[in-house]
Amino acid sequence: MRIASAQAYPARPVRIIVGFAPGGGMDIMARLIGQWLSERFGQQFVIENRPGAGTNIATEAVVNAPPDGYTLLLAGFPNASNATLYGNLKFNFIRDIAPVAGLSRETFVIEVNPSLWLKTVPEFITHAKANPGKINMASGGIGAGNHIFGELFKMMTGVNLVHVPYRGAGPALVDLLGGEVQVMFASMSSSIEYVRTGKLRALAVTTATRSPVLPDIPTVAEYVPGYESSFWTGIGAPKNTPAEIVDKLNREINAGLVDSKMRARLAEWGAIALPGSPADFGKLISEETEKWGKVVKFAGIRPG
Repeated sequence: MRIASAQAYPARPVRIIVGFAPGGGMDIMARLIGQWLSERFGQQFVIENRPGAGTNIATEAVVNAPPDGYTLLLAGFPNASNATLYGNLKFNFIRDIAPVAGLSRETFVIEVNPSLWLKTVPEFITHAKANPGKINMASGGIGAGNHIFGELFKMMTGVNLVHVPYRGAGPALVDLLGGEVQVMFASMSSSIEYVRTGKLRALAVTTATRSPVLPDIPTVAEYVPGYESSFWTGIGAPKNTPAEIVDKLNREINAGLVDSKMRARLAEWGAIALPGSPADFGKLISEETEKWGKVVKFAGIRPG
């Protein structure tokens, strides 16, 4: 019976729940893969935005959905950090969500206002240590990727940066451009044009290897060995979703991730594809949950 239902899957539209408002990077990624799956399966994969509580509202909706493959989650970095950030979650992400497939990994960039004379990470660290508590670090909010990636940098270098949270990365970038704050760990998709036009200066990329989009910009790890941070996304399903359905989705998603048009779209916003098995994606989730849990505890971060 399970095999028969898996063979017929999907027999009706499938929802992909996204924990962010329309228009952001995760929403764009969901719509990209949703369109691909709609074409491959001949059924609509509908994007449903349920922002709020740092993606926990969306995650809880999928945790409580029937495990039949018709409600999926656009999972991502916040799910890994939220496990430690929030003390009263009604679910355990690793236990309650079945990993289906990785999608993408996006590079972030340490960017400063050009009025700051600093041009390299060593110069920035030296300047920050000479001026403790005088450099403001913007983020899209408490617990946002730019916040936690900055906290990892602080943890590994011992610098004292003042965190200034905003209601989203957009307003934070506006104040960085205006010189109200001095530094931001910004997503490449939101800030690449400012770097290209000289309105912001890139000091380093946060991934373990240099980005083909900014090949001349070094990695943080070239100066701070072992530093790595990136914003990853993937697809999850309620636990106990039949393995046949998970595998079917995984195969089609992986086919999309090797498609040249899909890869080109990802490259436009500084992201790379993350093809692999459900187990590969599960391993990533587990490792990232442990890594960012340590950072959240070290920095004493609490939800805003």
